[in-house]
Amino acid sequence: MDLNVERWCSMKEICEYLGVSRDTVLAWIDKREMPATKIGRLWKFKISEVDAWMKSGVAAEK
Repeated sequence: MDLNVERWCSMKEICEYLGVSRDTVLAWIDKREMPATKIGRLWKFKISEVDAWMKSGVAAEK
């Protein structure tokens, strides 16, 4: 098993990591194409993808 594989984070974890609410994350997914994968009813995130998306400036656009 490759220990360098990045794990998927939950909605709660990504909200805590970014310091924003669940509603904000859902709005970013819908309106600003935040990288996320829906598995059934659950949203899952890769921290590296979210970090790259944040650094690209898309989250700050109005």
